[in-house]
Amino acid sequence: MVHHSRVTAAPTLAADVLAAADAAGGAPVRRSRAERQAIVLDTAERLFAGRSSRSVGMDELVRETGLGKMTVYRLFKSKDDLVGAYLARKAATVLGFIDAELIRLQGDPRAALLSVVDAVERDVTRTGFRGCPFTNVSSEYDDPQHPARSAAADYKFELHLRLERLADEIIPGNGEDLAAQIHLIIDGMYLSGGLLGPDGPASHGRQLAEKLVDAAIARA
Repeated sequence: MVHHSRVTAAPTLAADVLAAADAAGGAPVRRSRAERQAIVLDTAERLFAGRSSRSVGMDELVRETGLGKMTVYRLFKSKDDLVGAYLARKAATVLGFIDAELIRLQGDPRAALLSVVDAVERDVTRTGFRGCPFTNVSSEYDDPQHPARSAAADYKFELHLRLERLADEIIPGNGEDLAAQIHLIIDGMYLSGGLLGPDGPASHGRQLAEKLVDAAIARA
C-alpha cells in the first residue's frame, strides 16, 4: 500500500475536520502541525487515488484542504515533497500492518508469510482497486532521486526484508530465493489485478504462493 497489504482504517477527510471546526463556533481553530499535515495528506490521498498525482495541482489541493496556501507550503515546500510524504505515510501504515501480523502469528512463519499474500489478495479484489499506489505514483516520475521514487523503493526494500526474515525462519539459512519468489508474486498480483481485474491471473497468486512455500519446506 503490500499497497502491498491494505490497511482498512480510513483517514479523516479534511472537509470533515473543517466542518466540525465550523460547527464548534466562529473563532479560528488552532491546529497542531501534525493535524495540519494529516489534513493535507488525507486530501492528497483522496485526490491521488481518484486520478493521479501528476493530474492534481497544488492550487486544487490547497482549495480542497480548506487551509491557507502559505500553511500548506510551510508543511510541504513543493508538490514533489508532498507526493513523497504521501507514499512514505502509506508505507508506514502498510508495514505497520504487516508487523502486527508477524507478531500475531509469531511462531508460525508459514502462516505469517502467506498472510501477507492474503492481504494483497484482499486489496486486489476490493471495489475501486486501481493497482499498487507505490508503483502507480512512482512510475509518474522519471528521476530516480524523486521523493516518490525514493519512498517507493524504501517501501519495497522494507517489505522484502520482512519476507526474507520469514522465509529464513521457514528454511533456515536459505530463504532468499523463496522471499524473492513471493515478492514477485505480490508485484504480479498488483500489476495483473490493476490491468485485468481480480479474476485474471491475480486470482492464482495466493495458490501459487502456497505451493512455492510448501515445496520449499518439502525440499528442506
